[in-house]
Amino acid sequence: MHISQVREDLLQEQLDLETIVADLSDDQWKLPTPSPRWTVADQIAHLSYFDATAVLAITDPDAFQVRANQLLEIQDAAAVDDYSLLKYRKMSPQELFASWRQGRADLAAAAQNLGNKDRIIWYGPSMGSKSFLTARLMEVWAHGQDIVDTLGVQRTPTNRLRHIAQLGYITRSWAYINRGLTPVEEPVFVTLTNPSEEKWEFGSQKDLNRISGTALDFCLVVTQRRHVTDTELTVTGETATEWLSIAQAFAGPPTNGPQENN
Repeated sequence: MHISQVREDLLQEQLDLETIVADLSDDQWKLPTPSPRWTVADQIAHLSYFDATAVLAITDPDAFQVRANQLLEIQDAAAVDDYSLLKYRKMSPQELFASWRQGRADLAAAAQNLGNKDRIIWYGPSMGSKSFLTARLMEVWAHGQDIVDTLGVQRTPTNRLRHIAQLGYITRSWAYINRGLTPVEEPVFVTLTNPSEEKWEFGSQKDLNRISGTALDFCLVVTQRRHVTDTELTVTGETATEWLSIAQAFAGPPTNGPQENN
């Protein structure tokens, strides 16, 4: 896939989230979301902050590294929130919405200069340009999930989930390394039904460890928006089971995601 397609899909994912939050009342912006300590406004603020740092990573890697080091040195979660969200928490919902839109425009402009083979430094390992923009799309979708869960609204899955599913698959080793664990080399075959009722496959059909189900459920698990037992995924083999218990398709310190619903 060419990077131009990833750029376009990122823009569309952002626009879809915009339609969800554009007409929210001030009280709805203040609603608590599944992310501890975060309101709906904080979800958009988080996207705004990391869109801005993504622009910096593309346009001024040295300046980005300084800012990244400052954030990574903070150990307390509440202090991380203060560092990254305080500026946005001082804004009204209307100001935050406008700031988010402007940040997206800045990111789109910076991303226009990226080619297929460029690499971008980030908070974890450096990333190829397509994976870098895919990670931004994943963030928009995942934090958008927190928002729609809070508002109690439904959104229609799209084939843009392909980006997130592939990112979830290729970050399997990262999930182990991020926890100080040795990655398991035994392969896992993943077969997913996409929103068009077609199949996406990752790995070899010969692999004994297998995960099957909908692309939506797989994406919800690897972005830690659902516990695997609260989905209809079928998981076969100890290696596949272990992976989904720690799957984390995003950068940052290891987190455990939602607990199983009783």
